[in-house]
Amino acid sequence: MSIPARLLRAAVALGVTVSAALVAGSPAQAAAAPTALNAGQFTLSANYTKYNALNTALASKLPAVTVSDVMDNANHDRQAITDSLNLPGYSTGFQFDDTDVGDCKNFPQGITTSRDAVGTANSGNYDGHQLILVSWYTKDACDGDSTRSRITLVDWDATYPNKYRKILLVEPTGTAAAPSFKDVVVHAGGVSWYGDYLYVADTGHGMRVFNMAKMLQTSTGGTADQIGRQNDTTYYAHNYAYVLPQVGTITAATTSGTSLAWSSISLDRADPSIVMTEYTCSSGCTSYPNRAPRAVRFPFASGLTTFAASTTATEALQLPWYKLNGVASHNSRWWFNSSGDKKLYYWTPAAGPSSYAWVSGGESISYWEDTDEPDLLWSLQEPVGHRNVFAVNQASYDG
Repeated sequence: MSIPARLLRAAVALGVTVSAALVAGSPAQAAAAPTALNAGQFTLSANYTKYNALNTALASKLPAVTVSDVMDNANHDRQAITDSLNLPGYSTGFQFDDTDVGDCKNFPQGITTSRDAVGTANSGNYDGHQLILVSWYTKDACDGDSTRSRITLVDWDATYPNKYRKILLVEPTGTAAAPSFKDVVVHAGGVSWYGDYLYVADTGHGMRVFNMAKMLQTSTGGTADQIGRQNDTTYYAHNYAYVLPQVGTITAATTSGTSLAWSSISLDRADPSIVMTEYTCSSGCTSYPNRAPRAVRFPFASGLTTFAASTTATEALQLPWYKLNGVASHNSRWWFNSSGDKKLYYWTPAAGPSSYAWVSGGESISYWEDTDEPDLLWSLQEPVGHRNVFAVNQASYDG
């Protein structure tokens, strides 16, 4: 049935997506499309040495550990997905253990992989392991306030057991003589691993930077709320055995008059850059902006896994979709996950937008390059009882 042109114009003016009846996995052309913004109005300032002195002092007090060390001591079992995701192109996936799946105080958010970190070389292994990395935030009660953030490293290699380990994110504090650390209190809505560096979205500011080659081992046996230096030889981290200290900051600025809300990020290895997007509402939200969201691309310094001291965006878009928890880009193609619509939106400047049925409670997206098998899109679900981490063939969601 055709739709009158006057209704289409009205729908576009209101930001409404007009589409045909949607069969799961089948693309439906969306009426509204992203529009270009002036990328020059978005900049980043990078500081990778902010915590150098404190991190050197911490390393003199605590044993250094590698990713391989951590995974050799992985103490949680991942398990098979039992939900019916009903996603065309579904490739593989897992759930966390029963405790993490049912935990109402900890919520998985961002996703990245060792394929992001090192590409397809050596089967995407980092320090001998092919890994899925998920970021989480923790509340002080099921309906409480955010108190800290962590990452989970999950082995994804048949050579190793189906294990994972949790590592606490910390910010160095104290002095060189008495170094300590405190919790990193961010939503951790997006995460990107590139080389040794881990970039974690910090909603109102930009990104926090960590170095995966500089994890430390802490003391266990304290109380669940103890954090940081207890004495010269004892450092607690809420009973986490490992911490990943922050090494730097990436601070965002804009001349647009409206600061970016860094809700989710993803790595684009094809055009070495990080892309970000905003979680916003069309109206009625009290905890999130009520305006159209944006997506912005920030390039890495040429040939490096770091940003220059000052970086100007190379691409910026205003988006017609809302409640975006995930973004990915590769070879001038874009994907956006809307938890509000339960859709995955696909867009290129040449082909325009398409939409696909997606999971409920969907979060971040990570693009998985492969030289022998189809490229994948990795994503995950947040809802308690349904913490599924899954991959679909990218080609099934490509317009």
